[in-house]
Amino acid sequence: MGETRTWPAVAVASAITLICAIAGGIAASAAVAELTRGPSQAELREAQAAETALRWERWPVGRVFPASLAYNSEQGGRELARRVGVSTRTDCRSAVDTAAVRALRAAGCRAVLRATYLDGLQGVVVTIGVAAFPDAARARTALAAFPREGAPVPGLRALPFPGTVTDRFSAGGRQAATVRQAGPYLVLTTAGQVDGRPARGVGQQRATIFSFAGDLAGDVAAILTAPVPPDCRAREWQC
Repeated sequence: MGETRTWPAVAVASAITLICAIAGGIAASAAVAELTRGPSQAELREAQAAETALRWERWPVGRVFPASLAYNSEQGGRELARRVGVSTRTDCRSAVDTAAVRALRAAGCRAVLRATYLDGLQGVVVTIGVAAFPDAARARTALAAFPREGAPVPGLRALPFPGTVTDRFSAGGRQAATVRQAGPYLVLTTAGQVDGRPARGVGQQRATIFSFAGDLAGDVAAILTAPVPPDCRAREWQC
């Protein structure tokens, strides 16, 4: 009798052991599958957003601000604006007017990159600024700090370069501006004439002479947000 009662206990114990082994095998298989699967579409989108938000810091300056940018002239042809120089300062405070600094800081501004370009006829100076934020939502918040109708103040500060034809471009000489959002960035421009004439000294404003600044800003915005195939093995990708 004693021996016949031990078999059910042994059978139950064996069944439990088998179940545990199966469950352990399933868990191990799931863990292996999780470790070896490729990134999901959602993870790739997150990786793309993170990589884009760091381009201002990781890309060489010539990639953000090419040596020349094409634009449509007043006459309808294609011209090239040449890069005169790039600022060595990237702090948010020194790049924009005081009235806009607080809004940029509140939105988490990481840096503002600036470069100055000269139009094909060497009569108009354009400073382009790239304000970097942690994400697109923060950049959208900061957009409200700048006029949308083309007024240059408050806005991006002029960036002249001594010893070049841009050296007279100053705060008072800013005559037109643009601002647009490009993902986690704001791309701003401020434009004036090489002779440094103040905006208040200009009679009838010919707004079309500065309209090409929007083309330059559009090109820089497209460069900064251009999709790049994810490479999860590269240092700048986290996926």
